[in-house]
Amino acid sequence: MAHKKAGGTARNLSDSGPQYLGVKVTDGQKIKTGNVIVRQRGTVYRAGKNVGTAKDYSLFALIDGTVKFGNKRVQRFNGAKITKKIVSVLK
Repeated sequence: MAHKKAGGTARNLSDSGPQYLGVKVTDGQKIKTGNVIVRQRGTVYRAGKNVGTAKDYSLFALIDGTVKFGNKRVQRFNGAKITKKIVSVLK
């Protein structure tokens, strides 16, 4: 009787795809309305002039123009001052 015992079911073999996060357009590049500038989790980069924030914190252009990255000093609720990265689109 050449029987084999059943192998059972395979578990933990499914895998989700990569998230493709990060900066998609660099400083000084041209961009069109609606194009994604940064895909991120949380507010690593903040929206500046002519930049919108999506539900998943992605930043996108509101007008055609040139992307500009910069820094801005902001004050937290506890009084601490920190530097945050700002993304803007200029005409």
